[in-house]
Amino acid sequence: MAHHSTPLLLLAAAVALAGCAGLPDERLAREALKRGDSSTAEQNYRQLADLGYADAAVGLADLQVASGDPEQLQKAEQTYRQAIDQSPRAKARLGKLLARKTQLSQAERRETAQLLEESFEAGEESSLLPLVMLYLQYPQDFPSVNVPARIAKWRAEGHTQAELAQILFYRTQGSYDQHLTEIEQICTRNLALTDVCYVELATVYQKQGNADARQKLLEQLMAGYRAGRIPAQRVESVALVLADADIGKPEEGKAKELLEALVPAYPAAWVSLAKLIYEYPEQGDTEQLLDYLEKGRAASQPRAELLQGRLYYEGKLVPQDPKKAEEHLLKAAPTEPTAHYLLGQIYLRGYLGDIDPDKALDHLLRAARSGQVNADFALGQMYAQGKGIQRNLVNAFVFSQLALPKNTPQAIELAQSVQQQLPPAERPRAEQLLREERAARGAAAPDTQMSSL
Repeated sequence: MAHHSTPLLLLAAAVALAGCAGLPDERLAREALKRGDSSTAEQNYRQLADLGYADAAVGLADLQVASGDPEQLQKAEQTYRQAIDQSPRAKARLGKLLARKTQLSQAERRETAQLLEESFEAGEESSLLPLVMLYLQYPQDFPSVNVPARIAKWRAEGHTQAELAQILFYRTQGSYDQHLTEIEQICTRNLALTDVCYVELATVYQKQGNADARQKLLEQLMAGYRAGRIPAQRVESVALVLADADIGKPEEGKAKELLEALVPAYPAAWVSLAKLIYEYPEQGDTEQLLDYLEKGRAASQPRAELLQGRLYYEGKLVPQDPKKAEEHLLKAAPTEPTAHYLLGQIYLRGYLGDIDPDKALDHLLRAARSGQVNADFALGQMYAQGKGIQRNLVNAFVFSQLALPKNTPQAIELAQSVQQQLPPAERPRAEQLLREERAARGAAAPDTQMSSL
């Protein structure tokens, strides 16, 4: 028997060796990704996925998600679904992908929660944070879930993600500033485990005005980046915190230094540099801003198209050109809700010649349902005034109420005016529609980098 088995062993060895040269190989796919060769990685992952390998299917879907293309995102969802029975990782990835959608039905939200719960129980730690975000955004769908108690239990069990979930809870409840010391303690002890804590600590130090602690953090951040331990995206996020006047006294010069260290290897930083000059003109001139934008657009960055479109829309730094604004904003719109808002304004105001109320309504609705409060205000005005559409005080009530977080005199005045004009008989239907719209949208998505974990 031993003599007969030898040729079979030799054949198996030959096949294994041949696999290195021609057969699909997950290791080759991973190596290709490291050197930036996504085409070779996709080819190997796809062939292995077609052979039924769940991990390869997850790798393929991850590539599809990374593209950011809406069509590829749909394919990724299908690819993950094919692997969820074999792979907790596929369940986790699918749950996170679904959680990113701006328009989820109640059934989809419950499916997403189930996927994230099951994958977390199977050991996929990364499912915990998007699960908590889902519970916080749509409490009406999960009335039996006591989020603070769940977070406390997970923290007691030693889950790092639960520590971050506690910070997320403070953000969504509006109590972040009351817990700066605890947030600093959480992120200081977890800094080596999760690099998103650099963003949270930068936020804490900006709010406290703690320059010494911030400087030490930045030195540690850049040392980690240069050593390859910290991704460029985190460095960019810290730079954006430093430049944000709503967080603390802006440190735009330091923000620029961080961003300049990322280019050209990280093209998204070109756009952030352009936006920095747009917000702080003393950091550069218009020519430099446009050069950065051109580099961002050459790297297919939707945010570059958005800012370019905004410049043509506003006509402050470049001559106003609504046609060019429309062209760039349409390119940005699939991933940038602000582009929908600006497009809505272009069509509403007739900047291209005639007012186009149908297009204005479509884009403003998309923007509003993606969290653009300005779009809610514009919709409230449209329906209240009958601007290009039939006047509808019920709809005007819904959108003027949703616009109140703008907290401007104009938003408050609009809401009060609509309430006064709304016939009492229509009030119950208007309030019901408002509840339904709020439930469909969920709570406002928290301003945090944690969703990308």
